[in-house]
Amino acid sequence: MTRIDAKFAELKAAGKSAFVSYIMAGDPDYETSLEIVKGLPAAGVDIIELGVPFTDPMADGPTIQVAGQRALEGGMTLKKTLALATEFRKTDDTTPIVLMGYYNPIYNHGVDAFVKDAKAAGIDGLIVVDLPPEEDSELCIPAQQAGINFIRLATPTTDAKRLPKVLQNTSGFIYYVAINGITGSASADVAVVGSEVARIKQSTDLPVCIGFGINTPDAACDMASVADGAVVGSAIVSKIGAGESPAQVLAFVKTLADGAHRA
Repeated sequence: MTRIDAKFAELKAAGKSAFVSYIMAGDPDYETSLEIVKGLPAAGVDIIELGVPFTDPMADGPTIQVAGQRALEGGMTLKKTLALATEFRKTDDTTPIVLMGYYNPIYNHGVDAFVKDAKAAGIDGLIVVDLPPEEDSELCIPAQQAGINFIRLATPTTDAKRLPKVLQNTSGFIYYVAINGITGSASADVAVVGSEVARIKQSTDLPVCIGFGINTPDAACDMASVADGAVVGSAIVSKIGAGESPAQVLAFVKTLADGAHRA
């Protein structure tokens, strides 16, 4: 059982949905980002998504693209992202960390070395948005063999024919993308999303978390009420981009976590 599996079991026993927060590693710099990440669990975050900066983030909207640019300009790399996770693990051995990013940096690191290094750094799951199920042998299978969950995205266009393929070899949870398009681009409709989550749950026992288009405590509550968790990224990253202090960012995160846990 991974930390992700344990967290969802704990939340289910408590009758609560998960709150998942996304932070770009190294944004606006290594030390600030580490301070924020270290503060997330106390702000109510159940699972941390740690973005790996990349030069061509095709699934990300402007807010996260710019965050990635800030991190890269500050010298952030995949290796330093793993170092940040290692530092976090010195004081927190229970909060799950999911690395979210693209395959190119992992490929350049070397898949075998990456899986070994990620496991050593305390990484619990991976979301690699540009690796489809047809490429499972590249990273998904080696990661799962090492005890790292491989989390897949399902979208409004994932129809009944495609869904079984998406669910194949997926573990940890399903990340349901509530809107078509890039991150931070619109607000999600809870009625539509609720029916889609119910459809996915007919085909899997895995938890389903909803992301994209959630930017307020009420929206987090709405989405968490029809799923096993709510994911917020762009709304948090925009606070960092606006120059707010770690304390201010974490105070905002707490309002979102409280919203999700209210569901």
